[in-house]
This record gives sequence, structure tokens and C-alpha cells, in this order.
Amino acid sequence: MTHDTETNTAKRMSPHRLKLVVILTILGASALALLAWTQVWIHAEVGLPDAGTQVLQIDGAIAAPALTALALSGFALAGALTIAGRLIRVVLGALEVLLGVSVFLAAFLAVDDPSQASAAAVTAATGIAGHESIQLSVLGTIVTPWPFVAMAAAVLMAATGVIVILTSARWPGPTRKYQAVRFEPVASADGSVLAAPLTGDVPPAPTDSVGDWDDLSRGEDPTAR
Repeated sequence: MTHDTETNTAKRMSPHRLKLVVILTILGASALALLAWTQVWIHAEVGLPDAGTQVLQIDGAIAAPALTALALSGFALAGALTIAGRLIRVVLGALEVLLGVSVFLAAFLAVDDPSQASAAAVTAATGIAGHESIQLSVLGTIVTPWPFVAMAAAVLMAATGVIVILTSARWPGPTRKYQAVRFEPVASADGSVLAAPLTGDVPPAPTDSVGDWDDLSRGEDPTAR
């Protein structure tokens, strides 16, 4: 139902507005994932070798280190969408879906096994390494809302990628920033010939009727010029 509602809403938008909303949504979802990556995801209580305990704060950089690259890829993809043609938009939409799935998977794995997600920090604090040893040294964990925020951003990224695929045919094409330039010889005041640039939108110079009659008198074809 939600997917159908989003698709119907996209159909009612003008092409330019649709393109703007989609690109801004991708940027916003990527920024949200990147923000979540910088926050604390897990509070882990760790048993130290001297029989004491320590509570470690595990941020997204430790729990899901790949998240930053995935979020930055979303920014790059949004930039590419601004100038992409129809076929490339479909490809970029599919890539956005894959980015969303990857972000969701990275956050889900951290929530599913917070002890393993804390492994790097536990090893740095205690010197304990190995999956089983770390599992035994972690006495308890508390998961904060931030990995769930990352998963929500991932769902938004994937849904936006689907919308790009379904609506890419309606998007306005890339604008031509530069026009083709051709050169036409122009006589200067001293009689020398110069090359002057003319764009494709400049109309041809008007013909000189007197000059055409002179050419005909000399047996030359004025239309050949």
C-alpha cells in the first residue's frame, strides 16, 4: 500500500518537481545514514582481565564501518542523477536500491549481534581477541536507537531507487549547457580574412543582391558561396 501511494504521488508531480524531490530525498536519506554512523550505537559492559568491568560506547564507525562509504556513495549518486540520461537513470536507480539494502544489512547485523559489532573496541580495551573470547568477555549490551535510524534511512534509499526506476521516463532530459560552434570567414577592415565563431542559433548573414549580380556577370554562381 505504501509503495502504491508513493508511486501514485510521483505520477501526479510535474517532471521537474519529481526530479527535484527524488534527488533531495536521496541526499536526505544519505545524510541521515551518515549522521547515524557518527552516533553511539551500543553500550557494552565488558569484563576486564583484572576482574573489573568497563562500559564501552560503540559508535557506528566501529559497529558498521562500511556505512560511511555507502552513505557517501548516495551523495555521489544523487549528483550523477542531475545530469544522467534515461538509461543511466535506470542504472543509477538500481544502484540506489543496492545501496539501501547494503546500509540496512550493515545496521541489522550490528543490532543482531551487538557483541560481535563491539569486537574491535573490546579488543582495543582488553586485548582479548577471537569470537568466542569476546562473546564471553561482553557481559551485557544496550542498543541505542541510532542503528534503527540507519535502517530507516536505508529503507528510504531503497524506496527512492525504485521510484527512480519506475519514473525515469518522465524526467526531463539533461540540458545542453554548450552549443555547437562553427566558424565562418569574415573580412576585416584591412581586407584580411578572419574566422568568426557562429553558434547554431545565429541566422545566416543576409545576401547582397548587387554582389550576386556582379557574380553572375563574371560567370560565377552566387549560391555556391
